[in-house]
Amino acid sequence: MKSKNDLARFRDYYIAIGIRISYFRRLRGLSQEQLAERAGISPGFLSQVEAPDMAVGISLNTLFLIAEALDIPPYKLLQIECSSRWEKGRTA
Repeated sequence: MKSKNDLARFRDYYIAIGIRISYFRRLRGLSQEQLAERAGISPGFLSQVEAPDMAVGISLNTLFLIAEALDIPPYKLLQIECSSRWEKGRTA
């Protein structure tokens, strides 16, 4: 179960995903209302997800719906800058 601690812990990632969604939406020339309608989510929720000062968690299902509406593979919304915390554990 998601807690407020998790939201705070991953705040920068949630914000980065929202920024990626906004980037691809604008690249496609879509308004928030148009993307929300195509994805079957509320425009208000999409607005919160894209807001650069708000950390709003989304489900994988919602991420897949948004990616489908943008006509991009879902992984593109997750291609975000890794923090050193994640890099420390890598051995590759």
